[in-house]
Parts: sequence; structure tokens; C-alpha cells
Amino acid sequence: MLAFTTSIEPLRAANRMSGEKLYTWHIYSLDGEAVKASNGVEITPDYALSQAKDIDAIFVCAGLRTQNYTDNKMNRYLRTLARGGVAVGAVSTGTIILADAGLLEGYRCTLHWEYREGFEELFPDHNLTSRTYEIDRNRYTCSGGTAPLDMMIHSIALDHSSALAGKVADQILYGLDHTRQERQRSPLKARINITNTKILAAIRYMESHTETPVPMAKLAKIVSLSLRQFERLFRRHMQTTPAKYYLELRLNRASHLVKQTKLTLLEIAVSTGFNSPSHFSRVYARQFGHAPSMDR
Repeated sequence: MLAFTTSIEPLRAANRMSGEKLYTWHIYSLDGEAVKASNGVEITPDYALSQAKDIDAIFVCAGLRTQNYTDNKMNRYLRTLARGGVAVGAVSTGTIILADAGLLEGYRCTLHWEYREGFEELFPDHNLTSRTYEIDRNRYTCSGGTAPLDMMIHSIALDHSSALAGKVADQILYGLDHTRQERQRSPLKARINITNTKILAAIRYMESHTETPVPMAKLAKIVSLSLRQFERLFRRHMQTTPAKYYLELRLNRASHLVKQTKLTLLEIAVSTGFNSPSHFSRVYARQFGHAPSMDR
């Protein structure tokens, strides 16, 4: 709902601040029926997607469990619009819908950071970035949350003027210093609230090696520590062992893939460094209290 409303409000504000009807919009659902957001608020669309005609752009807004809503009929409608010269965009996990329709091949794109790993498994050849939004020719993708404000205000500047974009930002109490294509997540140092460079280097290495986990002795050597020094330092700063932290990191990634993709449990086990589905399921259940099939 947040991504949905922040996509529309800058356009409304642009009309108001310019005194002209610069933008009009309609809301579509696949079948024209009402759609309920994850916060329980129901949106009544104006039309079914098949009635989307004589438009300049279409944006797909999606949220949780998007992989369950990919639909061949919707994909055909979107491809037809794109072939007709309509600009195509996505907000939050709507990027998954566009990729499933084959509309992002050869374009930069982005989506909410929580779904990045699942997207990379589903669409490994796509040019996915970590920015809050991407505008690549006539493809618009955005990470969701409040980031559509950035993308829409930037688009208003491109369509009309920076002066109008500034008025819109002022009107909605959103300073123009926000409207940059910044990285979505805070740096690792801020996220885990430590400054020790050895620990930070080790965690970055762990995060980039979830498919082929490395032994702790090798990881200690990579950050120029003995194994004993490494474990002692890790316990002091992270209140856990490096091996346990690494395992939890891999399991969290596995949990994202279980919930966000249609990959088999075997494929997820392999991509997170487990030697068999049965071993993966046992460790997963020990960590989360239930089997991965329950989450799926």
C-alpha cells in the first residue's frame, strides 16, 4: 500500500502545483475485481487489464508472495502493451512480474532488497542493481516503500522541469536531497552496529559465499587472524561463534528462497551450501521450528 500510494501522490501534486492536468491515471487489476493489500485495505480498480488502451505507461505494483501471482494472461497483456510502445514500469516486487513476462531482458532493473536473492536465482542473466530505482529507456523499476517518491519526482523533472519537481517535493514534505538513486540498504557497519574491520570483512565474505561455504580456519586466514583469535574476536563483537553466524546467514537466505521462489528444495539446498535436501530440512527445522515445506 505504501508503494502504491507513493507512486500516485507525486502525480496528483504535480497537477495541483502546476494548475494543469499534466497527469491522469487509472487503476487496473487482471480481472477488474477488487484487490486487497497486505494491510487489509481493499482497492477497487477502474478497469480490467484487458481494457488498458491509449495509455503512455503502465506500472505493476506488487508486494508479498509475488511469485505465486505470475500469470500467462497478464504477461501477454503486458507484452502487447510494450510492443505498442507503452513504457512499462514496476514498483517493489512488480519487477518479478515484468521479468517473468520477458520485459526486462537487456535493461537495468531493481526491486526491494528482501527479494533480491530470490530474483537472482529466478533470473540470473538480468542486470539487477541495488539502487532505489532505475530508469533505463522506457523501463522503470523501483524498490518500493517510499522509493516511488524518488522515481516519480525525478520523472516529473524529466517530463516537465526541475522547478516543478522541487515544488512537488516541497508540497509533500519530501526534500529533493532524497531523490537520488542511492543504494537501498544501510552499509553493513550500520546494520550490525560494529566497527571492527576484521569482523566486517569476514561477514562480507560470508555473505558472498553462501553457496560454497568456507571452513572457519580458511576464513580466519583471509582476515589475517589465527582461528583462535578469530573466534574470540567474533564472540566478543557478535555474541556468537563465526560458524553459527555463518550457518544462520545461509539459513536466512534459504528461507527467502523458500518463500519467494518456486525453486525445488534440492535447488535451494545446493544454492545455500547444504549437501542434501534431507540435511537441509533437518537444519532448517532446528533453526525455525518447522520444515521448509511448511513455509512454502
